[in-house]
Amino acid sequence: VESGNRTFSHLCVLQQLTGTLTLAVFSAVLGSLQYGYSLGVINAPQKVIEQHYGRSLGVLPEEPLLLSENGTGTEKQEVHPSVVMYWSLSVSIFSIGGVVSSFLVGFVGDLRGRVKGMLMVNVLAVIAGLLMVMAKMWKPHVMVIAGRCVMGFYCGLSSGLVPMYIGEIAPMAYRGSLGTLHQLAIVSGILLSQVLGLEFLLGNDYYWPLLLGLSGAPAVLQSLLLPLCPESPRYLYIKRGMVEEAKNSLRRLKGEYDPSADLEEMRREKEEVEKEAQVSIAVLVRSSLYRQQLFVALMMHLSQQLSGINAIFYYSTAIFERAGVTQPVYATIGVGVLNTVFTMVSVALVDRAGRRTLTLIGLGGMCICAVAMTVGLVYLKVYSWMSYVSMSAIFLFVCFFEIGPGPIPWFIVAELFSQGPRPAAIALAGCTNWTSNFIIGMTFPYIEALCGSYVFILFAVLLFGFTVFTYLRVPETKGKTFEEIAAVFKKGMKQTPGTRKTGTETGTDSQA
Repeated sequence: VESGNRTFSHLCVLQQLTGTLTLAVFSAVLGSLQYGYSLGVINAPQKVIEQHYGRSLGVLPEEPLLLSENGTGTEKQEVHPSVVMYWSLSVSIFSIGGVVSSFLVGFVGDLRGRVKGMLMVNVLAVIAGLLMVMAKMWKPHVMVIAGRCVMGFYCGLSSGLVPMYIGEIAPMAYRGSLGTLHQLAIVSGILLSQVLGLEFLLGNDYYWPLLLGLSGAPAVLQSLLLPLCPESPRYLYIKRGMVEEAKNSLRRLKGEYDPSADLEEMRREKEEVEKEAQVSIAVLVRSSLYRQQLFVALMMHLSQQLSGINAIFYYSTAIFERAGVTQPVYATIGVGVLNTVFTMVSVALVDRAGRRTLTLIGLGGMCICAVAMTVGLVYLKVYSWMSYVSMSAIFLFVCFFEIGPGPIPWFIVAELFSQGPRPAAIALAGCTNWTSNFIIGMTFPYIEALCGSYVFILFAVLLFGFTVFTYLRVPETKGKTFEEIAAVFKKGMKQTPGTRKTGTETGTDSQA
């Protein structure tokens, strides 16, 4: 009988993966693909763009840049300080735009709904793409910086809206796998930008504006597909009170089935939300009711960015050069391929092994790899074979990152919070992610200059701390409803000394 029940349950789950659900998830993650492409696209054509900046600013002669076979200048030229300043701003303005707009995720998502929210912000991506594709028509440094700023603003919104929408429409059995597709689309976008950025494709003196401008192309396709996608049923029921619309949305997403169990869960969650005041970012930060969930969510996003992964992405070419690789640009693309492949592994495993387990494996493996990378870099001049240790450590570091710490923080925030505080929590987590990304990008060169070959020991210490935190404080959310996950934290609050003294918590706990 148990075997028959399991088979029936499995068939019901398979029926929930409908064509409409697939279309909705695919349409949403086009925004994530755009985010990944925008992250990676600026690195490959750096020398070419700097040359155009210099000519526009009048500090370089009006002549094209000659490139060697691997896409770098044939002669090592000193870059003018004004060019360095504008280039640094071109890179960092993307993160600044993301930090600012991430605070608006909750407002945009609740204003007209998740689907219309994603549709509205696509205007920003198209504007950004047009600014960059027309960079040669005016002052390139102004056009690129303006385009990158607008694109960063778009990506800050998209990186919150996409996981929010997918987390709310995904069936419980596939919530992890579908949530991980956000990260898969990001790393696919990074890989695509690395390939198209090769000198013989678009990363050259003639085509670099097109290379940058293509970052807005997915927005056009997404704008055509999103009107075909149903709105989040949780948003319709809990936020808007539109029961029939929510029921229709559920049937479109899951096929013909009895939605009464899902509607009942939403009804209970709506009742809980109505007992609470409107949860803004300020309320969320001050409230002791959500403190544990918020602490876990922010720490998981910090563990993603402070793991050292961006140092690998930003400076892998330099590390490969130091390790003696003759064509480091292709080794960097190899890192991008591994990045994508192991995110696919995470998609397959996350709903079987669980979020907590994969995060622990990923953080622990990255910690070991960071130590191995340090050993390889320190003894590189003594033993030539240490270059293989360094390169292997880099590849494994990326693999462990994409198994857990890379994809899971993006969607676990939506699982940790109920409908009321969810938009504010996603906004705050996104802001933490973007801010720490910006800090690492700006400070890593100085930290590397200070620590030299020992720089990854710092990341190893941080990774060890994040591993211990995950083991002690992060609950498993696999297979649990949003209500059950919230109950885990409420139980934890009851066991914490002093929490019962405040009337708010006591009243809430007794009602649970």
